[in-house]
Amino acid sequence: MPYSLKNPNPLNFFGIRKLSVPAPHFEYISIPMSYNLEKSIERWILENLKGRFYIGKSIEISNDNTIGTVLTIGFEDGKEVSYFTLACPHLKYN
Repeated sequence: MPYSLKNPNPLNFFGIRKLSVPAPHFEYISIPMSYNLEKSIERWILENLKGRFYIGKSIEISNDNTIGTVLTIGFEDGKEVSYFTLACPHLKYN
């Protein structure tokens, strides 16, 4: 549950936690896109992290010149990128 009554997050309350456009000062990672991954990762971020974030689909050209859809995830706090890559269970199955 992203809204805790004991310790509310003001970013959630004002609806400014998830950004709709990528910010230039965020730190980003890209992962291969699979079915329903975006909603699962967003739910995990809302439940386990506290800062602002961005999730969006984009197209990327790989080293072998193939085009594929990737999920770009960005965080305002660099520590949250590290925690996300280590702890998110949805990344272990890609």
